[in-house]
Amino acid sequence: MLSLERAKQQVRLDQDFHDEDELLKSYIIAAGRLVENHTRRTLITDSDESPDPEITLIYNGDIEVAMLLLVGNWYANRESVVTGESVAVLPMAVDALLQPYVRYLE
Repeated sequence: MLSLERAKQQVRLDQDFHDEDELLKSYIIAAGRLVENHTRRTLITDSDESPDPEITLIYNGDIEVAMLLLVGNWYANRESVVTGESVAVLPMAVDALLQPYVRYLE
């Protein structure tokens, strides 16, 4: 899954700077949950046994990029309200990356 080191690269923090580690860890967890909620699937790694493709989603490059974009967006915009700019519920690139993995309920 998304590592703290990759998240730090995304937000351009030095790996030796630890003041924001807990914040970034919480963003990583929240990004994973958002991916799961948006796709209606449970994220798993390649090493998990017998994934059910109907309810699971194997962590891959698209998912990592979506999570990095979310973490970067939340790090740069720490408030829930942005003044003077158009606001989207989910950044367009994130939605585009996750859309192929969305499980539609019948």
